[in-house]
Amino acid sequence: MTTARGLEGVVATTSSVSSIIDDTLTYAGYNIDDLAENASFEEVVYLLWHGKLPNQAELDELKQQLADNYDLPQEVLNHFKQYPIDKVHPMAALRTAVSLIGLYDEEADDMSEEANYRKAVRLQAKLPALVTAFARVRKGEEPVAPRKDLSLAANFLYMLSGKEPEDIAVEAFNKALVLHADHELNASTFTARVCVATLSDVYSGVTAAIGALKGPLHGGANEQVMKMLTEIGSVDNVEPYILNKLNNKEKIMGFGHRVYREGDPRAKHLKEMSKKLTELTGSSELYEMSVQIEELVTSQKKLPPNVDFYSASVYHSLGIEHDLFTPIFAVSRVSGWLAHILEQYANNRLIRPRAEYTGPGMQKFVPISERA
Repeated sequence: MTTARGLEGVVATTSSVSSIIDDTLTYAGYNIDDLAENASFEEVVYLLWHGKLPNQAELDELKQQLADNYDLPQEVLNHFKQYPIDKVHPMAALRTAVSLIGLYDEEADDMSEEANYRKAVRLQAKLPALVTAFARVRKGEEPVAPRKDLSLAANFLYMLSGKEPEDIAVEAFNKALVLHADHELNASTFTARVCVATLSDVYSGVTAAIGALKGPLHGGANEQVMKMLTEIGSVDNVEPYILNKLNNKEKIMGFGHRVYREGDPRAKHLKEMSKKLTELTGSSELYEMSVQIEELVTSQKKLPPNVDFYSASVYHSLGIEHDLFTPIFAVSRVSGWLAHILEQYANNRLIRPRAEYTGPGMQKFVPISERA
């Protein structure tokens, strides 16, 4: 056996959901650049789940299915009010809530293809409602009921603030959702596939994936980027702050990616939206700071920014609280998790790798009375 730390370079399965080849990301063969500029998030959800873009009737049907499943069980909303609000990270709340809503789904343990698809629709519809409801409850506000006439991107912003969002905000958020929807066999997707390969249920698979996404080396990176920008404070402080980090060999969050050599193709789209939104909101210094950080890190370490770097200033400019950045990642990425879960069920084999043993050699049991 050969050992690959972190399974780097190991091909663990086949998939038709997405691909990363020569620094190009595609969903079912469609270039991410094309989708980011032209597709609604709902179209991308359909593409990931069906392997093709929908026609108008198919898209309308999916939108109606999502709208019919936006509402949350009252028991879940009541549960949020019992959390120790000042201590709970929204990702922990989301992880718990997804597991909880599975208790109220009569089809939770129905493993038929049809039931699993219906559960996928429910989860995709309910995650935005879970994130926004928790965000409001922890501030002592009542959740805002979703509107069935709004897109998923617009609905999220509406449920978060209670106000209908501006077109540019919806455009930016939709683009972010499209860009984050899937990314081949990343840590959280692999976690979901390992979980359901045991023939565990869809809710368990998504709950496990959220647990993996929570970490700062995966979905939590954009929250850490915003923390860094806040600590820096102004353009004048960028160079000394970043150089000090680099000299101390500290990790700069939002840079580099294991599977890209020349750079993350998603980053440029969010960089463009960051520029537009920070200008609109009068916070251009955030964008200027980000650009200067990018130039420094790229020149010093040859590490280009990844999708997390500019998503931080985009979400901040939309008025979203910083600890909600990673839950938003989950609102998008659940579409990819569900695509992979359905694909795993369709051609399942238990995922059971081996480990190279590095412990002591064969030992003989010694009674406790004779141990030193």
